[in-house]
Amino acid sequence: MSFTRRQILVGLAGLGVAGLGAGGVRYWLGRPENVATHDYELIAAPLDLELVPGHTTLAWGYGGQAPGVELRCRQGERLRVRFVNKLEVPTTIHWHGIRLPLAMDGVPYVSQAPVLPGEYFDYDFITPDAGSFWYHPHTASSEQLGRGLVGALIVEEREPSGFAHERTLNLKSWHVDAQGAFSEFSVPREAARGGTPGRLSSVNGQHAPTLDLPAGQVVRLRILNLDNTLTYRLNLPDAEARIYALDGNPVEPRPLGKEYWLGPGMRIELGLKVPAVGVELALRNGPLRLATLRSAASAEAAGQWPPALPANPIAEPDLATAETLSFNFEWAGALSVGVAQDANHTFWQINGQAWDIDDKTCADRPIARLQLGKSYIFELRNLSQYQHPIHLHGMTFKVLDSNRKKIIPYFTDTYLLGKNERARVALVADNLGVWMFHCHVIDHMETGLMASIEVV
Repeated sequence: MSFTRRQILVGLAGLGVAGLGAGGVRYWLGRPENVATHDYELIAAPLDLELVPGHTTLAWGYGGQAPGVELRCRQGERLRVRFVNKLEVPTTIHWHGIRLPLAMDGVPYVSQAPVLPGEYFDYDFITPDAGSFWYHPHTASSEQLGRGLVGALIVEEREPSGFAHERTLNLKSWHVDAQGAFSEFSVPREAARGGTPGRLSSVNGQHAPTLDLPAGQVVRLRILNLDNTLTYRLNLPDAEARIYALDGNPVEPRPLGKEYWLGPGMRIELGLKVPAVGVELALRNGPLRLATLRSAASAEAAGQWPPALPANPIAEPDLATAETLSFNFEWAGALSVGVAQDANHTFWQINGQAWDIDDKTCADRPIARLQLGKSYIFELRNLSQYQHPIHLHGMTFKVLDSNRKKIIPYFTDTYLLGKNERARVALVADNLGVWMFHCHVIDHMETGLMASIEVV
């Protein structure tokens, strides 16, 4: 059974919640004592989309849309989400980039049991960092993310940022054919290489949309890569744009430059000086147009460049005392190509260990154990010809240097490790628990490129 957006909103009304706001339905459930909060009732359900004109795609969405309804709260507030599963399969929600307690991390059989059809789960955590984050399942990920279960989580700064205007741009390519029917989300020969790409690009669920922005204003563009596979070579020809944050963490504002490589799971925040009325800018992936940004009339005085965003409260690693650990991300295909167990393949491994997505005990054998409060340097080595956006749950790390490019050190939760690249990142092990450490090319993750790291 599929649901239209209207049916889902009617269903929400039946649950006793109210919808507010445009561009995303906000559900207020109450205000905990002494804590200002935004609360949501978030439903996952089948949804009919028209991705290809004239054809219906049976997608899965959050809150009646795909990508899902944008959730917002303010830095330091408690976010309480009652997640209701109206799919016919088990699922969870992982809050990508949020430093939170393990019980809220959404990894099945590690932090919680899967949420079964018809059940609900209450996620409840403080959002310590401001920035652009996102949410998605961590079960049957190729299909569930591929069908549309992705959404933005925006954590606003405690004080005004200086941006009077902003726009969230969710990038996703869809695995659909010319009739809008889903194709394979993961093809073995592609999973063993760069990953299985979709064929239809979209921004906020629309292919090549035209988006109006106020002329003369500096607009904050929050660009999120919610794709299963693709690394976007983002560029804005002839635009005056500056980078303000990477993966939810502020940087000293600097020009966007020729292009920025945004891997799956990664985010970038730009300040864009919108040109005169009627001028159009092309947001591109390499040479391919993703969206047209059109300057529209504005009665406001010309906007000024805001100052740098305030830093998030992330512990600075002590490099002088840090212990160094090495992680090799490598192709395991020579060991197992063509060998399938329960129809699954193993193509990738970390330090000689391949994750088995059907083995619920994998997390019981962490690839590293870290001491709470201690600083570590991770040496990341990509021994393959394909890119790997390496993501760590529960903690934020600082990128130090690379043998392939100049790095201005910055904090992140996901680093795009290029082919044959060696990079060093550092962190303070400040969050107890067993945390996933994996490539965010989803079919790389599901064919071995994942491990657990325990903080004790």
